[in-house]
Amino acid sequence: MTLCPIALAVGCKKCPAFSVCPLKSVIGDQPAKGKPEANASRASDTKKRGK
Repeated sequence: MTLCPIALAVGCKKCPAFSVCPLKSVIGDQPAKGKPEANASRASDTKKRGK
């Protein structure tokens, strides 16, 4: 859930503090590290197997 007013207005990437922001994935619009990639690879593996 995006709570940061800058992330809501223009997105995290356009924020001047993007490179030093420790809360990008908590209150911003950036995905958490590791989780989306792992889920995406599982979904693609399932599609390849035909399940």
